[in-house]
Amino acid sequence: MQSGDEVFSQAELEEWNEQLKEMGQHYQALMQELLERMAPDAAADSIQADMREAFQAGAESLMRNPQLLWQTQARLIQDQYQLWQHGLQALNGNLGEPLVAPPKNDRRFKDEAWQQEPFYRAILQQYLLFSGAVEELVEQLDGLPEKQKRNLAFYARQMVNAMAPTNFVTTNPEVMRRTLETKGQNLIEGLAQLRRDLANSADGLNVAMTDRSAFEIGRNIAVTPGYVVYENELIQLIQYTPTTDTVFKTPLLIVPPWINKYYILDLRQDNSLVKWLVDQGHTVFLISWRNPGPAQRDLSWADYMQMGPIAAMEAIEQACGEKSVNLLSYCIGGTLTASTVAYLTSTRRGRKVKSVTYMATLQDFRDPGELGVLLSEPILQGIEARMEQDGYLDGRSMAYTFNLLRENDLFWSFYVSNYLKGENPAPFDLLYWNTDGTNLPAGTHGWYLRHMYLENRLVEPGGIELDGVKIDLRKISTPSYFVSTREDHIAKWNSTYYGALLPKGPVTFVLGGSGHIAGIVNPPARNKYGYWTNGELPDDHETWLAGAEFHEGSWWPHWQQWMTAGGYADADKMVPARQPGEGELKLLEEAPGRYVRMTIPEVLGEVPAKPE
Repeated sequence: MQSGDEVFSQAELEEWNEQLKEMGQHYQALMQELLERMAPDAAADSIQADMREAFQAGAESLMRNPQLLWQTQARLIQDQYQLWQHGLQALNGNLGEPLVAPPKNDRRFKDEAWQQEPFYRAILQQYLLFSGAVEELVEQLDGLPEKQKRNLAFYARQMVNAMAPTNFVTTNPEVMRRTLETKGQNLIEGLAQLRRDLANSADGLNVAMTDRSAFEIGRNIAVTPGYVVYENELIQLIQYTPTTDTVFKTPLLIVPPWINKYYILDLRQDNSLVKWLVDQGHTVFLISWRNPGPAQRDLSWADYMQMGPIAAMEAIEQACGEKSVNLLSYCIGGTLTASTVAYLTSTRRGRKVKSVTYMATLQDFRDPGELGVLLSEPILQGIEARMEQDGYLDGRSMAYTFNLLRENDLFWSFYVSNYLKGENPAPFDLLYWNTDGTNLPAGTHGWYLRHMYLENRLVEPGGIELDGVKIDLRKISTPSYFVSTREDHIAKWNSTYYGALLPKGPVTFVLGGSGHIAGIVNPPARNKYGYWTNGELPDDHETWLAGAEFHEGSWWPHWQQWMTAGGYADADKMVPARQPGEGELKLLEEAPGRYVRMTIPEVLGEVPAKPE
């Protein structure tokens, strides 16, 4: 790294001058593009209004408690004095122990300069003292409603993390070194990448997370062999090719979420839940949801039920001759599945489902976590107004929202590497999937957010009506297996657990380690994370955990044992393996099919659709 007193040669100065000109051109173009995007938006305006209201309420609470205000100010003054003393010692060559240090798992400050160079060391400690004071201050505020305090904590955290010194060129030692080494070429490449990412964003900024050219659906992801055997406006139904000579008599239908695409369950052969299920002897069918656009604006939750699981079950009967199935569902696909099983129960068709499994599924939305911050009544009204105008919620907006739930890992880390360091994202299949989003129809998504998240009506007997039928989860007698994950920030287990208390039929609840994806997509060969089981279902989730037994490895074999022990997959009644196309359904195309290949820009006509 060049020190400040080094003199550049004439050639170097000319090179810097050219780089600065190019940076200026990129910057001007970027500002123009940003101005063109600054049209009024009801959803964004409602979020900004909620943010202002939260900070105003926090300020009023603080003014009502002058002692807390005085204590906070006194502490900041004391911290500044100690930091000044540490700075003087560091300038004299005595670094000593820092006044405050970042958590060990905070990857933003791994560079040695944060600990070894007095300038960066002082900046880091100043930031940590400030961020810690903000967090503690919000925590100690009194007189705020619980939800408003949660919102204030979320918004304050977003602002504090946005102000981190790592996010700026001159206060990030890695970026400064790179800038001097490349004479600013990293910033030029970063600005170009920022413009590309902005062009592929809806609301907010969807940072590039991976090298998208490294992956192709059906070539190196979503490659488990099979065929599309049925399709309608909303789904393609895939039947996978068996790998065993005999299979369980009852077919297995997977109902994945339609927020993102199904192949999170079939990324690679070594971690594919789909392949593992086929290898265990299941006849596996899977719903591949359409990526909807304005034409699907009026699709309702009942339409998703009828054209999704119910239509798939009818198609499976044509393919296999079996009148009942086992259901395996995930996330919002599980919420739909619970609705479907309750609907079938109320219409006296409950026997069509032999067993039902819910992976990381909310049925009781009592604690939606930080997603609830962005789903207050005013914000929801803004989202509804936007969807009424467009006919859909752009999946890129949804992705941006989810990324802000883990902003340092899923936004700012890529912001620094892409735009400040000028690095190209590395190939990573999971992040490819994370950026391969889906739109959400206005008629379905607005209803879901209001009836489930905001009003929590699914848990109420008759609280939800589908096609004229009031449903009640408490009437479900189908054997149920619930698996949640302990660190899930999307479907928090302290809410998913209470869904397991609703059915009247036999229920098994399992808690996996890790989070919403890694804890579910956890193949046995990795022997990671572990899981907890408890034969009892007490009224409180913490009581359940206190009495639970921990097991090493994946929960997948435990689920398979539950299936066979209950006879839902009956090892005594195996049948010859069923090949796709052997029944009444014709082969339409090879898996993974064209629905899963539809990208948001193609659906919205922003780029030409790929030829079929």
